[in-house]
Amino acid sequence: MRAQSPTRRALLLAAAPLALVLGGCAQPRLRPQNAAAHWSGRLALQVHDAQAEDQSFSAAFELQGSESEGQLILLTPFGAALAELLWSPAGAQLRQGGELRESPSLEALVQDTIGTPLPLGALFAWLAGEQAAAPGWRADLSQLAEGRLRAERTDPLPRATLRLVLDR
Repeated sequence: MRAQSPTRRALLLAAAPLALVLGGCAQPRLRPQNAAAHWSGRLALQVHDAQAEDQSFSAAFELQGSESEGQLILLTPFGAALAELLWSPAGAQLRQGGELRESPSLEALVQDTIGTPLPLGALFAWLAGEQAAAPGWRADLSQLAEGRLRAERTDPLPRATLRLVLDR
């Protein structure tokens, strides 16, 4: 066995703790098999209700999957999970603050949770750059190349605005 020089031995000893620290920071992420089916960034939802107080919500997000099966994780600015939404043909689940809510469909669970329907099926098409129809909604995809998407619902009331800013 060949003896290592003192300089090389010192470099290896210095690099070992760094490798352990960096390895400890890495967290595995779920990735769909189709890499194009993953988006992350920030979202904001405003519900403009003339009969009640306007509501607004914003969070970082990780979205993967498709209209029929996927996962949406909402995150705080520091990366802690606020909520996790999972759906498949068998139904939908929302995990939030130690509680679990279940529903036979994603649309019903979202409406029950936030009090208004969202065009989740159309959202996947919009993120792919396709102008998909969603009753009462109008999507502005003109800034999608810059990572921005805006959709507005005017009918039925209450009006709602959904904004996404995608990570690059």
